[in-house]
Amino acid sequence: MYNILAIIPARSGSKGVPDKNIKMLGGFPLIQWSIEACKRSKMINQVMVSTDSLDYKNLCEGFGVEVPFLRPASISKDTSTDIEFVLHSLDWLKANNSEPDFIVHIRPTTPLRDPAIIDLAINQFIEDTSFTALRSIHEMPESAYKNFEVSHDGSLMTVFSHRKELDHSNLGRQSFPKTYIPNGYVDVLKTSFIREHNLLHGDKVMPYLTDAVREIDEESDFEFLRYQITTNPKAKEIIFNKE
Repeated sequence: MYNILAIIPARSGSKGVPDKNIKMLGGFPLIQWSIEACKRSKMINQVMVSTDSLDYKNLCEGFGVEVPFLRPASISKDTSTDIEFVLHSLDWLKANNSEPDFIVHIRPTTPLRDPAIIDLAINQFIEDTSFTALRSIHEMPESAYKNFEVSHDGSLMTVFSHRKELDHSNLGRQSFPKTYIPNGYVDVLKTSFIREHNLLHGDKVMPYLTDAVREIDEESDFEFLRYQITTNPKAKEIIFNKE
């Protein structure tokens, strides 16, 4: 049996949408969607929230999850990285004799999840030890190879190849490689790899393909997700039904 810990990061200093992580969505604070999804997982045996806010800590503990420390302000800035809060959490856990084998990184800004999909991702990763981490992705509706950059002279050029002759870019999307967007559905990390290399993902990351999901960065994303919940009640029921 592995010790599998879910860590939900919840920094309080969001500028795009103030207090985004506790803003209401479908009658529940945004972070509670991720907490409940983790609690319904059959693979995750511990759920922890990493936050810099005492208010967030008190709220999340009321939902039945561990918030055993407050994250230092020095690693809770706009410029702070994921590896900082993960290492901070691991160091605390190690000092308290409970360092996990695997970490499931669950971002509260991707609320519409199926706990069964989380479990499938965890199983897939731990069954193949050749990969350094797992990241969830979904296919881009248009290949990134059809996109442009602006060159130093102000004209368009293709990404990757930097060609200025753009007619080739008008070909159908089937003519280009498929490209994918990393999303916040689920990441699975290996504690031993993080400790050895001081990296979260490394150079052999297992792709985990999900349906397209919406991440919350601004108020319009909340409005879209509220619409999704209204038109597809199952998205909410799968996390919050009490059966």
